Amino acid sequence: MEIRRVVTGTDDNGDAVIVSDGVAPRSHTFEHTPQMSHVLAWATEAGDSFDALTSDQSEARGFVPGPGGTRFMIVQFPPGSIFASADFDPEAAGEEQLKRTPGLAELFEPDAPGKHTTETIDYGIVLDGELWLELDNEVETKLLPGDMIVQNATRHSWGVRTEVPATLAVFMVGVDRNKS
Repeated sequence: MEIRRVVTGTDDNGDAVIVSDGVAPRSHTFEHTPQMSHVLAWATEAGDSFDALTSDQSEARGFVPGPGGTRFMIVQFPPGSIFASADFDPEAAGEEQLKRTPGLAELFEPDAPGKHTTETIDYGIVLDGELWLELDNEVETKLLPGDMIVQNATRHSWGVRTEVPATLAVFMVGVDRNKS
């Protein structure tokens, strides 16, 4: 998946300028999970200076923000039939996930494929396809293009039940659930 990313900032005179314009650098099309890809378009951490906010920090950051940090990602999910294919190698796919989505891949539950929990509030919008949000106790909700989700640090997984991939844009904000 190739996504153009335009980043603005200010010059020495305080004028608004384009800082960068090009393909988001942290993009990956998965080899071992056909039709899956992601783009980590931007990443911040709590306390980042303004200079850090206008420089490309996405390469240096994991996929899940700490408290007060943010991530902006676009993920294309493959059809569920990919995982049932005789050609699918879950071990190779898992290794690729660990390498390409550090901080997130480690959260996936070995006994519940796809299930994970992040200490984040996620704001998402389905861009295309049909995506199923799966929660605890077999709670499931079908999301269509234009549907939005606010996910409050809950255990979940995503699924595609058609033969067409689905794409989700998601903005994650790191939270500290232990703070009151």
